[in-house]
Amino acid sequence: MPDVLIVYYSRTGHTKEMAEYIAEGVEQERNVSCVVKEVSAVNINELLEIKGLIVGSPTYYGEAASEIRALFDDSIKHHGKLDGKVGAAFTSAANVGGGNETAILSIINSMLVHGMVVQGKPSGDHYGPVAINAPDTRAKKQCIEQGQRVAQLVKQLFGKP
Repeated sequence: MPDVLIVYYSRTGHTKEMAEYIAEGVEQERNVSCVVKEVSAVNINELLEIKGLIVGSPTYYGEAASEIRALFDDSIKHHGKLDGKVGAAFTSAANVGGGNETAILSIINSMLVHGMVVQGKPSGDHYGPVAINAPDTRAKKQCIEQGQRVAQLVKQLFGKP
């Protein structure tokens, strides 16, 4: 099982592309492995085996897609067992101010209820990477950086060299 699981839902391919950039960032850190999966391919029991979970969704009405919400609804089966794992989120949207931050926060809220450790960022995309339509150069940079930061936090919390 990988150290970090990157889960996404994507209709247009934009969120999937962001997930791949985040994986690139994770893989730049030594001794941290990751896997990228479309949410429909995730077995809820996999969440017990990982150290970090990064979840991405398009923004729908200021929320994460129902497919992502279903993952967290199913995760109630493991309530209390994700405590201390690293969590992070990202999103894509059609417009600036189109609900990007509220969509990310809807994912982060679920992670916090599980007791997961979510690290903010003092510059750039504070809550997690956001792309308007296809990820541009700025969004790509933010995604790679998020992957690196999650991998570094996994190493710090779980004692990986």
